[in-house]
Amino acid sequence: MAVSHLSWLDALAQQTNVDIDSMDPTSTLSLLPIIPHDMTSNQGYVHEQMCHPANENLFRDVVKEYKDQGWEEIYARMVALMCKANIDNIKGRVLVQTLPTSAYDTEKTLESARAYAREFEKVGISKDQFCIKIPSTGPALNACPILLTEGIRTLATAVFSVHQAIAASQAGCLYISPYYNDIQAHKDPQFWPKTSDPALLHPFSSRFIQILETYKRLYKETGKEQPFVKHAGFLSPEEAMAAGEIGCHSVTIPYRILKKLSERSYDSSQQPGKGVPKPDHPYLAAAPTPARLQTIAQLDPLAPKTWDGKLASDKIDYLADGGALLDKSNDADPETKRRLHEALEFFIEIETKSRAKIEEAMKTV
Repeated sequence: MAVSHLSWLDALAQQTNVDIDSMDPTSTLSLLPIIPHDMTSNQGYVHEQMCHPANENLFRDVVKEYKDQGWEEIYARMVALMCKANIDNIKGRVLVQTLPTSAYDTEKTLESARAYAREFEKVGISKDQFCIKIPSTGPALNACPILLTEGIRTLATAVFSVHQAIAASQAGCLYISPYYNDIQAHKDPQFWPKTSDPALLHPFSSRFIQILETYKRLYKETGKEQPFVKHAGFLSPEEAMAAGEIGCHSVTIPYRILKKLSERSYDSSQQPGKGVPKPDHPYLAAAPTPARLQTIAQLDPLAPKTWDGKLASDKIDYLADGGALLDKSNDADPETKRRLHEALEFFIEIETKSRAKIEEAMKTV
């Protein structure tokens, strides 16, 4: 039977953990009976909620209470309180991103992560209920092993390549977030490689599959837990379904796309590929890459013409010397270099707006 009572969102939730990429409690609750697994955020969602009329009094009270501690502490306090407002609407963790202006500074990345951790503790969010998103640069990922010793789990974000994924494994990250689409595509639709079959035809699918296959192999060879892949950067419902087919462990999806997924009736005969039920453990009983996608696992449409067909080696210590080899590898791959730079610049621009809002308020309370 092809047609069922399931929505696309129902079907996707059978294949992978579905997260909401939003801090808005109203949006989260509107998805019922689907309850998101995790809640992810970034500087954009933080700024959006910080400026929301519903949080006007909260913002003023926090600025008044924390004004002698600096804008970063006010920011961390607001983030924790806004996460607190949504945590009962999800099953798992809230995820927040360290300040992007600290992306190439290990100590400042640690300070940003620890500020969140302190504020989460104050509002009653335990360490198993949050995760800190860390940009996939050499200095920033070097903060992850240190945070792990403090019981703080991390996600390597802005992942665009296999070598970044390997570095995240070496750093002991709980998750990674590859972006299906780059910032450029989010800003201007003409740069979006829109297709009805993203799993097969989207240019990032090859790297996505290579990352998953690398983690499957490393788990089998070493027995060491590998980061779970939390795919992000979706621009269409079709891309979200593609992530389910490929075998992603979780997908973090903006509210507008979650709504579209919930409104479409699922007909398996109309899907270019069909996902399998999610396993209890993504690597212990990992399903193979779907047969129709195995060919593109050997390709890389994003690689330079000089690519020799070899994937990044897991024998390289990407965290050594402050992450110098990771940054060198990021710079050596044109697509990773461009996409990482654009992502950081985008989040820095919004961080700057939040800082200005906070510092202006500090003058008046």
